[in-house]
Amino acid sequence: MSSNSTPYYFVPALSRHPAMAAVGLIAFGAGMSGWVNQTSWGGALSLIGVAWILFVLYNWFGDTIAESNSGKNGVNVDVSYRWSMAWFIFSEIMFFAAFFSALFYARNIAMPWLGDVESKLLWPNFAAAWPNDGPAGLVEKFTTMGPWPIPTINTLLLLSSGVTITISHHALVENHMKKAIIALAATVGLGTIFLGFQVYEYYHAYHELNLKLTSGIYGSTFFMLTGFHGFHVFLGGTMLAIVLRRMIRGDFTSTNHFAFEGAAWYWHFVDVVWLGLYIVVYWM
Repeated sequence: MSSNSTPYYFVPALSRHPAMAAVGLIAFGAGMSGWVNQTSWGGALSLIGVAWILFVLYNWFGDTIAESNSGKNGVNVDVSYRWSMAWFIFSEIMFFAAFFSALFYARNIAMPWLGDVESKLLWPNFAAAWPNDGPAGLVEKFTTMGPWPIPTINTLLLLSSGVTITISHHALVENHMKKAIIALAATVGLGTIFLGFQVYEYYHAYHELNLKLTSGIYGSTFFMLTGFHGFHVFLGGTMLAIVLRRMIRGDFTSTNHFAFEGAAWYWHFVDVVWLGLYIVVYWM
């Protein structure tokens, strides 16, 4: 929500940030190319590129925050931010839709096809059952990850974080800043605990279940879906932590706090994706 109803569109001055970000992205891309080709400099250049991009983003967002705090962002800029965040979240929805589709294709299309009579000529002892470890001898035996206890605990953590961030939002709208800060801090804490449990889950999968990224189609889809979701939880938690710092600093009012709203939208999106993962990956 924005308190500035000025009907103009603020146009910032020429900025060095896009060019600087491009330099970092080129360095990162070149470094990754070298890394996958096992060069001695690839890993270091990739890390330098990431560090440079983070430095640029810190200063770029700092300038944007300063523009907002100085009252330069009118209603048109506010609408632009909202549409931008909405389209960004839509792109993330498509991102996860592709991964869910890959899992559906492997389980419901490719697996029955591989079990057909014609395929038996290639793999006589192949059983078209999910989860599948592939033809005998090609993939090490592994145990699948069940829904209890860690995935269920993480589900409760994320659902609770959805409640706390909603409480924080309502408190902010009602100008109860202390309550808003406490509830937002609780949200960040719950997200951090979630990531801690996921790290332990991965350790348990690798060392006790022998479930790895190389464990056939089950292992690749499991780590692809849960890993990318964990990365999004990390990004969302980072966004909320920055918003929390700004809230404590007094950047937000009851009518001007889109940064909080945008981060909250993203966090709710992360919650919904996890519910899908919890059902499809751990239960089905």
